[in-house]
Amino acid sequence: MENTRPFHLCHQVLCITGINFEEKIIVGYTELTILPLQSTLRKLKLNCRQCTIYRVLVNDTWETDFSYNDPTLQICPQDTKTKRRDLSTYLKHAEACYSSVDADNGGGELLIHLPSDCSQLVKDSNPIRVAIEFAVQNPQSGVCFVVPKGEGSLRERGAHVFSCHSEGNTRSWFPCVDTMSAPCTWKLELTVDAEMVAVSCGDLLETVRVGNEPVKTYHYLMSIPTAAPNIAFAVGPFEVYVDPHMHEVTHFCLPQVRPLMQYTIKFLHEAFEFYEELLSTRFPYSCYKQVFVDEAYDSILPYASMTILSTNLLHSSKILDQTWTSRRLMASAVARQFFGCFITPANPSSSWLTVGLSAHLAGLFIKRSFGNNEHRYHVQQDMKQVCQFERQCGGILLESGVTPQPSHLHYSARHVLMNSSKYQEVKAKKAALVIRIVAERIGFELMLQVCNKIISLAKIAADQKFASNTWTNLLLSSLSFLKTISVVSGKNVDALLQVWANQPGFAHFVASYSYNKKHNSIELSIKQDMTVPGTLKYVGPLQITIQEFDGSFSHTIQIEENKTKFEIACQTKGKRTKKKKVPLSNGEEMDLDSDMSALVDNNILWMRIDPDMRVLCRLDLQQQDLQWQLQLKHERDIVAQLQAIEVLESYPSGKTRQTLVELIESDSYFYRVRIEAAMCLSKVANALSNWNGPPAMLVLFRKLFGAASCNDIVRLNRFDSLQRYFLQKAVPVAMAHLRNHARICPKEVTTFLLDLIRFNDNRANQYSDNYYIASLIDALSIALSPSVAMLSTEKEEPVPANLSETAREVLEIIVRYLNLEKRIPSYKYIITRSCLKALRQLQKYRHIPNFGHIFKPYAEYGVFEDVRLTAFEILVDILQVEQDATMLDWLLEIAVTDPCFYIRHRLLQMLIDYPPYSKQAETSALNNESTIEKLWKLMNETSSIDTRLRVDFVDFYHTLYARSRPGCMPIPECGLVLNLREKKAHLNPSVSMASMAFGDEQTGHDADISEDDFRPKGEHKQLHSSMNAGSGDPHRSSLKREITEERSFTIVTSGVEPSSGDRGNPPAPKLRIKIGSEIMTKYEEEKKDAKMETTLVDVKRETMFLSMAHTLQPGMLSDDDSSDDDDDDDMGDSTSRHIGGDGSGGGGAGSGGGGGGFTSPEFIEVD
Repeated sequence: MENTRPFHLCHQVLCITGINFEEKIIVGYTELTILPLQSTLRKLKLNCRQCTIYRVLVNDTWETDFSYNDPTLQICPQDTKTKRRDLSTYLKHAEACYSSVDADNGGGELLIHLPSDCSQLVKDSNPIRVAIEFAVQNPQSGVCFVVPKGEGSLRERGAHVFSCHSEGNTRSWFPCVDTMSAPCTWKLELTVDAEMVAVSCGDLLETVRVGNEPVKTYHYLMSIPTAAPNIAFAVGPFEVYVDPHMHEVTHFCLPQVRPLMQYTIKFLHEAFEFYEELLSTRFPYSCYKQVFVDEAYDSILPYASMTILSTNLLHSSKILDQTWTSRRLMASAVARQFFGCFITPANPSSSWLTVGLSAHLAGLFIKRSFGNNEHRYHVQQDMKQVCQFERQCGGILLESGVTPQPSHLHYSARHVLMNSSKYQEVKAKKAALVIRIVAERIGFELMLQVCNKIISLAKIAADQKFASNTWTNLLLSSLSFLKTISVVSGKNVDALLQVWANQPGFAHFVASYSYNKKHNSIELSIKQDMTVPGTLKYVGPLQITIQEFDGSFSHTIQIEENKTKFEIACQTKGKRTKKKKVPLSNGEEMDLDSDMSALVDNNILWMRIDPDMRVLCRLDLQQQDLQWQLQLKHERDIVAQLQAIEVLESYPSGKTRQTLVELIESDSYFYRVRIEAAMCLSKVANALSNWNGPPAMLVLFRKLFGAASCNDIVRLNRFDSLQRYFLQKAVPVAMAHLRNHARICPKEVTTFLLDLIRFNDNRANQYSDNYYIASLIDALSIALSPSVAMLSTEKEEPVPANLSETAREVLEIIVRYLNLEKRIPSYKYIITRSCLKALRQLQKYRHIPNFGHIFKPYAEYGVFEDVRLTAFEILVDILQVEQDATMLDWLLEIAVTDPCFYIRHRLLQMLIDYPPYSKQAETSALNNESTIEKLWKLMNETSSIDTRLRVDFVDFYHTLYARSRPGCMPIPECGLVLNLREKKAHLNPSVSMASMAFGDEQTGHDADISEDDFRPKGEHKQLHSSMNAGSGDPHRSSLKREITEERSFTIVTSGVEPSSGDRGNPPAPKLRIKIGSEIMTKYEEEKKDAKMETTLVDVKRETMFLSMAHTLQPGMLSDDDSSDDDDDDDMGDSTSRHIGGDGSGGGGAGSGGGGGGFTSPEFIEVD
């Protein structure tokens, strides 16, 4: 994207002169040094939101005028008459609004008029300094104040403030050029109370405190050009800890959590050493800071030379489960320092490159720290999630600026402020997968050299002073990325990026094969299923790996447009009966057994397609169940094992059961494979009708974790082996999924689970058993069965006295642990969260009354964040059942007013995942005009400052109503005047034709928005359409009205075929008006047989006015109501006709029809 700004930003000074924690006010000023690019420059546009601007000074001399205009405060103007409430209209307005303030387009909310005195400076292209004094009060985005209630000073209460903006939201707390493509050097000054610590980007030059003044000033300098979205700060009573392994790294945390921080970050120096060695270059910044805060906007927020992290990532040495998550996120934050902070995208459409490169580096660190199996597991899971998302929601376009935006999206992929949160999350995973595919194509070593080349050129550019185009190497675009790959590797991957970056979608392969014994070859059939949404046509190489009796052999086939059949020669020759061992791909050998007798006429043990995941695809491969079992037992790649487990769920048999049990018992398999096998075993056991012996996994658990002297007694907890620990947590949960013929969990399973939690002993264990106890409680809730009251037809509330024995024991354990948590809380209240979920499960199965108010205290502000999220998850589930309008209003209010930004975001994500009603739920009590107006106002105006929250509301609205106009909304107040005598029709002049045009989701036509849409009534033009033939003679006309899928209707008028004397005249126009969807005017051939078809509510002799102010219900119109009269006069004398015939389907006939039908319209006389 070409830079359209008429100036270059060279340097910026940002000073925070005062912070008021009680009033939540920040006061400061900023000074921008700009270099004019045009001699006619008279105005500057900067980005600034929710800031109060006091004055603007140019070159410390001239005070100049300025104006502020933010069109995003209200996306769609108020339209009380037409009430457009469809997302197609909203999207068009939103794109126009955000484009007008996009810094990459030269836009901005703050317009500064340069004084005439500096015109000579502009002509000479001399630097100009623009200073702006501003203040931010009670910020709704960009800055987060955390001020706990209670007694004591701010330091004692742990009050702190920090910036919490993402890309495009830096403007929310100071005026700037809010784009990644405008780097500059920075000087930052923060004046805070003497008891506070201020942290910001860059090097700390000095801390100044004059005399005994109660404030001090921190001076930071960022000498490396940095974009405004990568600037941040944090102020609070932080404790400072210098990393003992790297003195350049400093960590900050709130009081009393320093021991947790010291243990959590002790690995961090390994990440720095790994990245520097991998990239063969030094860390781009001279220092690095980590700040742990409460109520973080997200788990990690990387900025230039610093990262703001959530305190929820901190843990002690006794906690095992949090270790992987915390290390992965902190390693990702360090990787983002290279690509994302130091190297930034040249334009928004290239942002996927920095995201993908940093994620690729973080994945390599995970591979080094946790092993290749862990790395490949997450690559496979990410690919599965990307394919699933694209299948459900449409394709993801990485290079959003190349092609037009996909029509299936209800948000703009071009504007980062309009991107859906889920879309951004999955897009980041797809970007990492595409970078990995590129690395597989050119080689991982060459890919690292490409990264080194990009960073080296950027470092050279960063050391230079500002001049035209000297800092361009700090910006990464797709073109420069391809050029660097070509220079370093000599390979051209442009075609590869054309497939995966420049077009959305994934490949979907459906494969099967057969063995040709005569030719000793494999006849392979690979088809691409293009009927699945979100798929693309893949053309390129595809790797095939075949395990034969003589070994594993790889082949590469070329997928072409029309080629689906491939013949691959087998390498195995001779008689297999002489062979005792089968060599595997990893050098190991497997023994031949009698089970392979079924493959006597087949040289193929199993086949794998794309084993290295070089194609972003979903694969459906057809093999025998024995081949999948052999692949699961003997293939050492974790991806192949997981694929086999997924397929074996569809092959329940004794052999499948035996294979899964052997896998779970063996310590030679990766723990994630064993966990998936345990879940698969429960499904296979439920599907088998001839299961003999005790329930599946009961004997298995006792064998693995029972005491040596007696397997029936579970030994004391010892979590020294991480693989066995995670398996010990997972097997009881899988066991709880077992069901007998009555679809009830077996009694011995529930008894065993109760005994596990009763006799759990952690005294000799050096690690915490919090997560283990929580998993046992989860297993108990899963093992619950519906109560008798739920199976009965009576709608009485369950009585606790009638609890079954199992339900009573489960309830006692829940209450016991909830009470224990108040005295000795578990880590992150993990046990409390499991107990709340179990209580909800008891309610759903009607063991206890369905009271939602017992969960509300856990959702209040001040409760631990994760507990609140669990409570909200339960309340959202209750809302789906109860359809309580009061609860919906309460949840929406919290989503807007809660002090924690992260809670707002997650609550709306829950409502999106589990909506209170669906698009088809026409009869829901919540689906009404009041709810629609409330949601529309929330996303249109109320959440205007917090863009992430606004996008969440848009996603929620789309989940409920898609892109079309909600069906329960009344039809806009507009009318179509039909004069049957003169054969003319025109619209009501009070409403324009454009005001009735809405986006049509079915056809893909969106409403065009122009200034005419908002003209006053008097400026609208009437729409006239002659219903006669070309000669002007009166002819019989046809009028047809029908219900459309969008609950709107179509009125079609056309003239009859002209008489013989009028054959030469052009046909009369056919006017097609689709109210609520689209407006189209066509010329078509006239009908040969003219007849009058009408289902209007009432027809008068002279004139009729059809009111459109009432909602149409399905089934109102019937084809049986059409009139076959051949005379206009007969039609004029007819009595009023009613929708629905006798009124039974339409809710009554005539003007008094009730029961939810179409009420009598209003009529007016037209001269």
